[in-house]
Amino acid sequence: MSLYDAIVVGSGPNGLSAAIVLARAGLSVLVREANATIGGGTRSLELTLPGYLHDVCSAVHPMAVASPFFRSLPLRDYGLDWIDPPLSLAHPFDDAPPASLERGIDATGATVHPDSAAYRRLLAPLVGSWDKLAPEILAPPLHFPHSPIAMAGFGLRALWSASTLARIAFGGKRARALFAGLAAHSMVALDEPATAAIGLVLAAAGHAGGWPIPGGGSQRIADALVGYFRSLGGVIETNAKVDVLESLPPSRAVMLDLTPRHVMRVAATRLPANYLRRLGRFTYGPGVFKIDWALAEPIPWTYAECRLAGTLHLGGRLQEIEAGEKEAWTGQHSERPFVLLAQPSLFDPARAPAGRHTAWAYCHVPNGSTRDLTEVIESQVERFAPGFRDIILARHTKNCVQLEESNANLVGGDIGGGSNNLRQLLARPVLAADPYRTPAEGLYICSASTPPGGGVHGMCGYHAARSALKHTFGKSGSDAR
Repeated sequence: MSLYDAIVVGSGPNGLSAAIVLARAGLSVLVREANATIGGGTRSLELTLPGYLHDVCSAVHPMAVASPFFRSLPLRDYGLDWIDPPLSLAHPFDDAPPASLERGIDATGATVHPDSAAYRRLLAPLVGSWDKLAPEILAPPLHFPHSPIAMAGFGLRALWSASTLARIAFGGKRARALFAGLAAHSMVALDEPATAAIGLVLAAAGHAGGWPIPGGGSQRIADALVGYFRSLGGVIETNAKVDVLESLPPSRAVMLDLTPRHVMRVAATRLPANYLRRLGRFTYGPGVFKIDWALAEPIPWTYAECRLAGTLHLGGRLQEIEAGEKEAWTGQHSERPFVLLAQPSLFDPARAPAGRHTAWAYCHVPNGSTRDLTEVIESQVERFAPGFRDIILARHTKNCVQLEESNANLVGGDIGGGSNNLRQLLARPVLAADPYRTPAEGLYICSASTPPGGGVHGMCGYHAARSALKHTFGKSGSDAR
């Protein structure tokens, strides 16, 4: 007899989402988490000094508020509140005020003059159809779209490289740089095919729903998911690492919120050799070097607009961002990398003692890098905020190896669950009509290594659980709602 109907290995947003879908269908579900705290990439800890709360990985969440699944859950009832900074994003320059991503397309366009009209032409159709587009973008790649016209308009541009689209769509440096920074979230060299997709999605998401931060830290996302899951009768065990599937209690289904490397290890005796070889061809992208700071005061940005933004993209012009991302992609360390920075305490006083602040930043580096990039990153911040180093009270750093030690799914420091190259946008982790279902009876993969990939949205877990309901439990799609 099975002790549980289903067991989920891993308590990241996708694992918790899979658990919720199954529990809402009336199944008994156990979640096992290797760490002492739940959440995976959505955890918050005092990393520097007492009273300074830092997000361990993700901090800003445009795709969480875009997620159809998250929007279906009563997460506010379980303590999740979103905070919208006045500006979603600021992109400073050395010699001019920043470009910014604002809720209004025209407001954003005004900051990328002379490309205001071009920016509207590119983004307005996507934002206007966002409610139809978001579910399609967050669906498995091999599906018949419910909104084919909207998807066709998106897909024609999304398949371009970010470098090409930036140069064709825009004539000025400001819009080109803003788009390059958005596309650089892909962690792929910007001249690669389909890198435009992530830039378009993040821009449209910013206009449609903003780039919010969770009040009290990203841990609140995981806590809200756990609270709702437990209200459905779900059970969670922490400090419960799973090395092999045979160590699990009996169940009808097992959902693995793990990357292919770890799936191959824990399920080696259950999966056929051919499938293991296919998983072995899965590739991981560049890693990150991350710094968390405790600060005596707000970052002294040269331009006041930067103090209104939850997120900063530090990298100057398109050419500089291209060069930095290319170097990380080809195994080199850039001396002027593209830096992503978040400053949540400006908008959420729960993050630091009164009058004090927190911030974090990271840059992309070769997968598995152990190089200390503290000086390089802080030089990029100082470039746009002279005097920054003078306000640092404490810092906490992690290289790629240390990131993986803290969360095994961050293979080589890759925070996206695998490379976002064109092949793996379509074949993630393998090319299949149902990429969540493995050849082993009742065994599914629900991590960011499945579609739609990285980001805090829960949709990988949602789709995997729906597959399990259909193929293992014989339940219809309506049971997953």
